[in-house]
Amino acid sequence: MNRATSVVMLVLLAGLGIGATYLVQHASAPRIAAAQRLIDSRNLLDLLPPGSYDNQPLEQPLPVDNIELSNSRLLGGYLATKSGQPSAVLLRSQTVGYEGSIELLIAIGTNGKLLGVKTLKQSETPGLGGKIADRPNAWLEGFTGRSRTEPGDTGWALKKDQGQFDQIAGATITSRAVISAIHEALRYFDEHGQQLIGSSAHE
Repeated sequence: MNRATSVVMLVLLAGLGIGATYLVQHASAPRIAAAQRLIDSRNLLDLLPPGSYDNQPLEQPLPVDNIELSNSRLLGGYLATKSGQPSAVLLRSQTVGYEGSIELLIAIGTNGKLLGVKTLKQSETPGLGGKIADRPNAWLEGFTGRSRTEPGDTGWALKKDQGQFDQIAGATITSRAVISAIHEALRYFDEHGQQLIGSSAHE
């Protein structure tokens, strides 16, 4: 086998290898994408009570995109339904803590009551405001069952600010920011029920 033939063979083998790799990746892409969607779905939907929905909420985005509120911003939202009827709304909220932005996922039932809150992203001080990302999170769980009016507007504040909520130890600014963002999300839900679930909240 002369040198030219060897080079041709090497090129052909390399081409076959690249082609085979491409075909494997191409064939695997849908499965990889589906697995990633399942991971994302579990990560975002674990706030909803089991059996409370039968749709794919992440495939039903709501018309909520970069809506500026007083102290936070709504980045997006999703609708959960059961038997074709709305059962909950998930709102992604962004606020600013002590060190930087905090992104929250806020689940609200059609009755306007909070189903749960979780932290998606944060850059707060470890051991202080960073506790906002702990799972499970007893502090965030303390908001479950609350609504825009339970407590009233003045109650949606830290106890040191004459409100009804404790703070995360050593993280006053972070705590204030999160409380405000949750309250604003509940207010937005109350005021835009027709847009979000097709009827006024609490009906």
